[in-house]
Amino acid sequence: MLPQTSLAESASARSSARRAAKDLPPKPQPLAGPLELVGAQMAFARNEEIYGEGEPAEYVYKVVSGMVRTYKILSDGRRQIGAFHQPGDVFGLEIGDEHSFAAEAVTDSTVLVIKRSTLVAQAARDSEVARQLWLLTARELERMQSHMLLLIKSAQERVAAFLLEMAERSDDQSTVELSMSRQDIADYLGLTIETVSRTLTQLAETAAIELPSSRRIVLRNRSALKQLNA
Repeated sequence: MLPQTSLAESASARSSARRAAKDLPPKPQPLAGPLELVGAQMAFARNEEIYGEGEPAEYVYKVVSGMVRTYKILSDGRRQIGAFHQPGDVFGLEIGDEHSFAAEAVTDSTVLVIKRSTLVAQAARDSEVARQLWLLTARELERMQSHMLLLIKSAQERVAAFLLEMAERSDDQSTVELSMSRQDIADYLGLTIETVSRTLTQLAETAAIELPSSRRIVLRNRSALKQLNA
């Protein structure tokens, strides 16, 4: 819980509080210690907004449990998901004063909320915090560049890259347990939900993957997937 003296900030955090190219960028290592000392844990229900696009970027966030998606609504009404954030990931880092993407909980999630000004002040005093903050920012930029390159590939190449990315970030790198929906995957890859489903079926028919269920995907032939992601 937020301390009593931070109730106003808690309300502000909740209102303003509404990670594939061939070589994936290194998995960001979360800032340890300082975040936990100055942050407050908040719970968000499935599909609940954490912060909105264009809202003041007063806080930085770290996923404790669950999954978070960051997204932008395009001018034609389509949704483009920029990233899926898993436990240990830090998100909401902005260069400017406003959030360029919105953020929502994909599943019931717990998020550590850290006041941006407090983190900046700590970075000014502690060179290790400043170094980790710089690394997180650089890796986020690298991830965004990789995602941009992904969006110009074919449907099979995009889906293969997505599966390899998710497997790389899981404990069992041969199996992907999907917390997100097919629509989420489509909006992340810039494809239609029909194309995602058809492509997964095609990959299963070639024995590159196995589909035990709609939420579980087994990578049977990583070499084939990596060739598609070349």
